[in-house]
Amino acid sequence: MTIDRSLREHLRNLLIGRQAHVRFKEALAGVPFNLQGARPEGAEHTPWQVLEHLRIAQWDILEFSRDQGHVSPSFPEGYWPETSMPPDEHAWGERCDRFKKDLLDMVDLVSDPRQDLVAPFPHGTGQTLLREALLIADHNAYHLGEAVLLRRMLGCWEEARPVDV
Repeated sequence: MTIDRSLREHLRNLLIGRQAHVRFKEALAGVPFNLQGARPEGAEHTPWQVLEHLRIAQWDILEFSRDQGHVSPSFPEGYWPETSMPPDEHAWGERCDRFKKDLLDMVDLVSDPRQDLVAPFPHGTGQTLLREALLIADHNAYHLGEAVLLRRMLGCWEEARPVDV
């Protein structure tokens, strides 16, 4: 196996969560609607806010990686939802589906041998596809851990079982 192929495989596994952190679906599946907008005492965010922050940040990094015309949201307010709770009972599942699609799009991007992992983007300030993939993995791991903690504080966490992305 070549170094390039091996690196791409490691990136795929890291993005999907087959490393040291909980996977997205394990961390966020099954949060009851009445707790999606609940903020436990001592917590800064609700599960809804964490889900939306994860989705928005990942989408932004993905779009920056594949579209030189992409304009990022304003920081930091553009990376967080305006409300602490979802607008309806369907929003959680819809946002989870969008997150999953964007995650798999990034996996496809880093898996494509035609994509140079270490060449700086012409539209950035030195960023590379490798750097952006690692940024997504790092950011997701941090906030997925936060989601698990929120769920524990809200009493809606059961030990996760391995599931698909």
